[in-house]
Amino acid sequence: MPELDIITTNATDDLRLLRDAAREAGIIAMRYFGNSPQVWLKGGTSPVSEADHAADAYLRQTLLAARPDYGWLSEETEDTPARLSARRTFVVDPIDGTRGFLEGQRSWCVSVAVVEKGRTLAGVLECPATEETYWARLGEGAFRNGQRIAVREPAETAEISGVKQLIDLMPAEWRARLKRAPYSPSLAYRLAMIANGTLDATFVKPNAHDWDIAAADLILREAGGQLLDQHGRAPLYAGEVIRHGVLAAGSGELLAVLAEVIAGLDA
Repeated sequence: MPELDIITTNATDDLRLLRDAAREAGIIAMRYFGNSPQVWLKGGTSPVSEADHAADAYLRQTLLAARPDYGWLSEETEDTPARLSARRTFVVDPIDGTRGFLEGQRSWCVSVAVVEKGRTLAGVLECPATEETYWARLGEGAFRNGQRIAVREPAETAEISGVKQLIDLMPAEWRARLKRAPYSPSLAYRLAMIANGTLDATFVKPNAHDWDIAAADLILREAGGQLLDQHGRAPLYAGEVIRHGVLAAGSGELLAVLAEVIAGLDA
């Protein structure tokens, strides 16, 4: 069997594995949603709850049992260099949008991805509180609850999210056409909104980590959009550096404008 076919087959199996595991992790998280789970602070500022830990433990046990040779990178698991020698790596955020989750907001998700050589091959966002599941496999399109999705067609007005200071740097003619979208504490969900055509674009402030965006990036890309760094390049994942600078997400001419804005910032 040609190598390309082997890769494709494995990615198909991986997507099925991710979807099943993410669904169960979402069920686990929902047991805590709205039920005042115990909360701790990471680094004194970032909340993590027993729901995050429970979902993470399930995902790690399930995914690595199925693929013991894959690396593991998760927000809620201590990172080790051992994953760097693996051909493929699971990149996981057991609850993306923990702050919103704890506040009772519904736009949070379980984010799981398989990455090889810096590229996401398969990604799933399980959003049980909104009854949505997003998934994509490289080269096969993006889907929400089984229906293919695509970014919104250009229009006279555009809805944008992200840091106000960056939006204010856009050309005046574009600012006049923009509508600010309500803030979503889950970056992954925000990228999914662009992928499904309910949001046009967003700036992403510095310090996003691989687990925040690896799955959603593929879903957005397969829906016709892009996530770009200050150099106009797509981020790479599961390498030695897992934290990113300012990013821009969207499609078409609007994304080009956002990309110009962040390219002009000090590195």
